[in-house]
Amino acid sequence: MVTWVRVAWVLCLMLTSDWMKTTHSRDFTLRDIIYLHPSTTPYPGGFKCFTCEDAEDNYSCNRWAPDTYCPRGTSYCYTRHKMDMHGDSVSVTKRCVSLEDCLSTGCVQDSHKGYQVCTACCEGNICNLPLPRNETTAIFSTILPLNRKSKLSVDWPLCFLIIILIVHTFTHI
Repeated sequence: MVTWVRVAWVLCLMLTSDWMKTTHSRDFTLRDIIYLHPSTTPYPGGFKCFTCEDAEDNYSCNRWAPDTYCPRGTSYCYTRHKMDMHGDSVSVTKRCVSLEDCLSTGCVQDSHKGYQVCTACCEGNICNLPLPRNETTAIFSTILPLNRKSKLSVDWPLCFLIIILIVHTFTHI
């Protein structure tokens, strides 16, 4: 009998612990991102980034970011996060950029003013949701390697080998 009382107590605690979990109204959820994800694009490879200039924090930037596609010639989402010495946001800038703007990501200390500025780039649709806060998150993340071959490039030696194997197989049947 005592065991069942303990089991009921544990189950009751588990139920109430789920109720006590709260989400801050200023947090974006996966559901919010799904609503932002496009179903059609204006051009092949079109994508969106959160975009803002000197917003007070990440929520303000993401909340009021215009829902538009990045222009052709851009491939990445850029984020610049300026923090005070306590790690609190001073300003957030996000935009669509080309490769050249993403070659110097990381964090820089401004010891005179007591600020730290972290920049990050990412490749993908609305990938710049989180803010870079340290060297671990201030990175350049891509979906494919930067030295990838163009889509029209063909691996001729491999094609030649496959053709030889096919011809050899059909001539010996």
